[in-house]
Amino acid sequence: MAVHDDCKLRFLELNTKMTHRFIVFKIEENQKQVIVENLGEPAQGYEDFAACLPPNECRYAIYDFEFLTEGNVPKSRIFFIACFVQEYDPL
Repeated sequence: MAVHDDCKLRFLELNTKMTHRFIVFKIEENQKQVIVENLGEPAQGYEDFAACLPPNECRYAIYDFEFLTEGNVPKSRIFFIACFVQEYDPL
């Protein structure tokens, strides 16, 4: 499985320039490679990220989580997430 060069470029943008809040990656079966499916703008939040995930399909994502420490110091952590959103069927 190959990783498209755009994946690496977008991650570097998120990590160094903070130009994206999140990146959603998809495995493109026909091309046998990982591609960028969706980019989140810096102002978008977790709800926007969750809305990008298709039901009943696997995705991989990077999410830049911003928070304040106990001393009110702004920090951020980058999380790698393996996603599978299953639709709920109440019968």
